[in-house]
Amino acid sequence: MSKADQQYLDIINEILTKGYYDQNRTGMPTFKLPHKIMQYDLEEEFPILTTKFVAFKTAVKELLWIFKDQSNSIAKLHEQNVHIWDEWTLEDNTIGTSYGWVVDKYKLIDQLLDSLKNNPQDRRMIMNLWQNEHLDGGALYPCAFMTLWDVTDGRLNMMLVQRSADMPLGVPFNMTQYAVLARLIAQVSGLRPGQFTHVINNAHIYENQIEGMKEQLSRRDSALPAPKLWINPEITNFYDFTIEDIRLEGYEHLGKIEMEVSV
Repeated sequence: MSKADQQYLDIINEILTKGYYDQNRTGMPTFKLPHKIMQYDLEEEFPILTTKFVAFKTAVKELLWIFKDQSNSIAKLHEQNVHIWDEWTLEDNTIGTSYGWVVDKYKLIDQLLDSLKNNPQDRRMIMNLWQNEHLDGGALYPCAFMTLWDVTDGRLNMMLVQRSADMPLGVPFNMTQYAVLARLIAQVSGLRPGQFTHVINNAHIYENQIEGMKEQLSRRDSALPAPKLWINPEITNFYDFTIEDIRLEGYEHLGKIEMEVSV
């Protein structure tokens, strides 16, 4: 069993058996637990679930849209047949002052790459999408909002902090996306991939997702080995990456599980 499936399903089981049940912003009740953590060594294993299908290319396209294109344009996603933001589209066909817009405004990627090149022992290497003055201008407050970066013994380590986590639908994307981001940044910085630690403040399962999660838990003993991540080794500039430069090799899974998103 991959470490991704193991750690993820442990949290799912804990939420379903011990979770606190209550209402929330969406109107759909949840079972939730605070302060859940998953950790992977990206030099040993790429974290993507095998107990259900995860749309890897769609996840990476969204990642590049945020951090490479630094865009808020829904049209740019539609050009790539990505519709995961459609429920939150604003009247101007953007997601407003959120995610990629913030990355661009504060030059977060450029500052990170400069620090990794010129001061890799800097303890202030943080990309923070939670900018108070711009929160209300966005279609949605950022969920996975902060990454902290560290270089130790030639390896690039990253911590992702997520304030709110839809475990069935959001987290399978987030864990895979940010593992890719860490690998891309490591490559263009001449560093080996290191630890990826995923910290979740509010890990929840919506009431209408419970049956789907029970189905996924029933697949636990059939979980498959983790695939390998291939990144085009010729790319040395972060802004040169395209979806064609990033792919999974040997990704086998146990099929889709349909679940609803709450908005």
